[in-house]
Amino acid sequence: MPKYNPDYFKEKFPHLFKEIKNRSETVEIESIRTSSDEGKKATKEDSRPNIIDFLRLCDTEDEALEIINHMEKESKIKPSYAKKLRQQLTHKGLRSFGSKRKPGEYSFIEQKSE
Repeated sequence: MPKYNPDYFKEKFPHLFKEIKNRSETVEIESIRTSSDEGKKATKEDSRPNIIDFLRLCDTEDEALEIINHMEKESKIKPSYAKKLRQQLTHKGLRSFGSKRKPGEYSFIEQKSE
């Protein structure tokens, strides 16, 4: 990977350099999807709650692990996917699945603000 040369970058991309330096126009990333299939599934209009929706309800990693184990035991998710979820939970934490959600809020239903 090439080394970062700030002078070259500043000369070639002055506006972008300024934005990066001032940290303007930043967007916080609250979660990661390790499976593109889960992302596609979450965008379907007729989707039902998936394991990620349930994990986002959890307050602790122990609760999340219990849900993963239960879903795997009931054959709701494949063992290989359960393993990936456990690894993500261990290495990236509970909130890597998304921000805490309230019961009744789902990623595939547009929420109306009051």
